Amino acid sequence: MTGPAWDLLRLDYRPMLEADLPAVVALEQRVYPHPWTHGNFADSLHSDYPAWLLRDADGKLLGYFLLMPVVDEAHLLNVAVDGAIQGQGLGRLLLDQACSCARQHGMLSMLLEVRPSNTRALAIYQRYGFEQIGRRKGYYPASDGLREDAIVMRYTL
Repeated sequence: MTGPAWDLLRLDYRPMLEADLPAVVALEQRVYPHPWTHGNFADSLHSDYPAWLLRDADGKLLGYFLLMPVVDEAHLLNVAVDGAIQGQGLGRLLLDQACSCARQHGMLSMLLEVRPSNTRALAIYQRYGFEQIGRRKGYYPASDGLREDAIVMRYTL
């Protein structure tokens, strides 16, 4: 891990609220070529999906994640770290927190999809212990009206 060792005690880790959505959507738009909309996040919150965020001591949004519990499996719907601080261990910290949250909800495993072109995220998930279990053809929108596959991964909690 490069950069600072993140101390969760010095970060504001708390549930995502509707009032957080402007900052969340702004971060989402900065880090993803095909970002979620305000409506996607609002729908997840209204569905009571576990959604958490991290802010620094000054209140700046650093990252977030959203889970969708399905029977005994948590689906990691979205996770993001501010691009300016990627590569400093916050992705791993958010995965730790997402797994902890899923366990607290009685989940036994976590499922996610990731673009093959998102090599940084794919490497993080593989190092974490997620295993590829499938591929969804044409799952994601891509440039020029094309579609990109999704690699489906699972991690046993």
